[in-house]
Amino acid sequence: MSGFVGVVVSDPSLQGQFTQVELRSLKAKFVSLKRDSGHVTTKNLPGLMKKLRGLHEVVAEEEIAAFLSESYPDSDQEIEFESFLREYLNLQARVSAKEGNAAAAGGGGAGGRKNSSSFLKSTITTLLHNLNQAEKSSYVAHINTYLGEDPFLKKYLPIDPSGNQLFDLIRDGVLLCKLINVAVPGTIDERAINKKRVLNPWERNENHTLCLNSAKAIGCTVVNIGTQDLVEGRPHLVLGLISQIIKIQLLADLNLKKTPQLVELFDDSKDIDEVLSLSPEKMLLRWMNHHLKKAGYKKTVNNFSSDVKDGEAYAYLLKALAPETSPETTLETKDPDERAKMVLEQAEKLDCKRYLTPKDITEGSANLNLAFVAQIFQHRNGLTSDIKQVTLTQTASRDDVLVSREERAFRMWINSLGVESYVNNVFEDVRNGWVLLEVLDKVSPGSVNWKLASKPPIKLPFRKLENCNQVVKIGKELKFSLVNLAGNDIVQGNKKLIVALLWQLMRFNILQLLNRLRSHSKGSQGKQITDADILNWANSKVKASGRTSRMESFKDKSLSNGVFFLELLSAVQPRVVNWKVVTKGEADEEKKLNATYIISVARKLGCSVFLLPEDIIEVNQKMILTLTASIMYWSLLRQPQPEISEASEPSSMASDATSDIGSEDGASTAAPSESEEANSLSDSLSTLTTDDATSNAPAAENGNDATPNALPAGNGNDATPNAPPAENGNDATPNAPPAENGNNAT
Repeated sequence: MSGFVGVVVSDPSLQGQFTQVELRSLKAKFVSLKRDSGHVTTKNLPGLMKKLRGLHEVVAEEEIAAFLSESYPDSDQEIEFESFLREYLNLQARVSAKEGNAAAAGGGGAGGRKNSSSFLKSTITTLLHNLNQAEKSSYVAHINTYLGEDPFLKKYLPIDPSGNQLFDLIRDGVLLCKLINVAVPGTIDERAINKKRVLNPWERNENHTLCLNSAKAIGCTVVNIGTQDLVEGRPHLVLGLISQIIKIQLLADLNLKKTPQLVELFDDSKDIDEVLSLSPEKMLLRWMNHHLKKAGYKKTVNNFSSDVKDGEAYAYLLKALAPETSPETTLETKDPDERAKMVLEQAEKLDCKRYLTPKDITEGSANLNLAFVAQIFQHRNGLTSDIKQVTLTQTASRDDVLVSREERAFRMWINSLGVESYVNNVFEDVRNGWVLLEVLDKVSPGSVNWKLASKPPIKLPFRKLENCNQVVKIGKELKFSLVNLAGNDIVQGNKKLIVALLWQLMRFNILQLLNRLRSHSKGSQGKQITDADILNWANSKVKASGRTSRMESFKDKSLSNGVFFLELLSAVQPRVVNWKVVTKGEADEEKKLNATYIISVARKLGCSVFLLPEDIIEVNQKMILTLTASIMYWSLLRQPQPEISEASEPSSMASDATSDIGSEDGASTAAPSESEEANSLSDSLSTLTTDDATSNAPAAENGNDATPNALPAGNGNDATPNAPPAENGNDATPNAPPAENGNNAT
């Protein structure tokens, strides 16, 4: 974190309207325009502003020019960065008001509604930062309950929900790391967390980097959150992240793997793959309606807000699940507030924690009501324990386990790209082709003809086929090896061919960014990184550090003890490994401890990896390759590259790779500029790693005759520490339990 302070705006109120990721993206675009034109004026600024989020396809370039002329009548007057930010916010506000008036007047057609929705979505993190005190209080109660007895945190808990203690406490990163482990046990090896009363900036940054990379690995969306945002304790971003983590914890059992009895909710004719593809929220709604129907409730609950506001559905649900604690007076009560109060009292008798108030029910707080129903499910789901009925969901061969790991890796990768669709089950969710088109548009912007694409829900089968045919067509244009793949294979859910396609998509994205980085390295123009380069680099790094370990290949069985990777991590960042907690890796338990520690240390550095400890222990050559490449890429990002111009590379990355991630370019001093160069690349590469695809897979398996090159991983955070961190200073060296299965991402 040496020299990194983020994009600093002199007006605190103005800076508070943006995240660091947004500021860096806007700064990169602004600097790029200034570099190309010499000055930023009302003549050239409208073209840039029209492309910004919230304004794209909503307001014409001429309208923007007219708006700017109100404040800058002299078209040659130069506009500074902070003035640009203010005009951006003012223009967003004017567009919002204009569309609000149009909607109120009933003049908004389908197109108007679409634009308005897009605008509202895009301004959530800039203009609408009103905190929900009820949700904040609920999350604080959850943290106090689950972390109140934590050996390190108990001296700081309980947190007072009425103040800002929560936002102050998360600044060192320890609490968020601990909360992730509560949600998905074993995700973070606690030996990798820097735990001291006072942390220096590097240690704090490492904790936040570990937190964000681990959050991605359990399914959180963190594309607009950076380490600096957590260091500053930005309330809306902190609550958003905590909300996602808690939601993952509460919904963890709502799948057929964890709760096979859920099969009872579906007809025998229901395709098991379709059942597996349901999101936890939809599964929870189906479970709730299943019991409501049995209890005689005539309505169907379709959401956790308006459909439960009167409390009647809750009264019927508790009557079905716990008739012994549900008096008839609950249903007879006419007052919604009184009924909500009685419902909560009954739920408490089932040991459900009271994280919401009667007012939260009657006002239809979606997040809190979802959490409430999830708690009821956890304590009493009312499903059968008939062994015969659940046998279908419990039979899994070794191949099934491997396929499950592959599916998980691709699912995490796709969701981390920032696509609009959230993938719950890769093999089911890609069958209509839409998600794949979104991924293609991310890795190869402009390649998708959206006029020929059909957006879900898609009822007509041939529309799905059209989407999938376009996917195959674009893949061939990108020179993918798709000899055995047709659009219909995707529609039918051919797992083997879908995996092959996804791997090539991922590989294409990775090599694009890798080659871009290599093209700016001295003496390497035109040279691509190969598997041999990765192997040789790792061995040379370890050797240069004075250690003797060596990796003969990515399937070298000696790698199972984890020592080589710990030495490699230590070589690229001295003192990042606390050797006092490393085992010899001889017994199986020692190997597991080392493997868990390796993954957390890699994430702590900034590597975005999704592999499991078992992949290291079993020396899965696919994932060994990706882990090595991830560490290599992080190391390459840290190397000074003075030949890269101050603004050109990150600026192009911001515009080409993703529309809402950029860097602070054109910094006035050299040191921050170098740091920002690496950070920009880190942000753009935050989604690059999968751990189930490899260059060494047989062609028949991956459908790709070509041997892929490197599989690097990036850092999805704002800051990459450029100085060696101080000693970890951990107070304890607990043996963090490894993940239980492929669903628990580590």
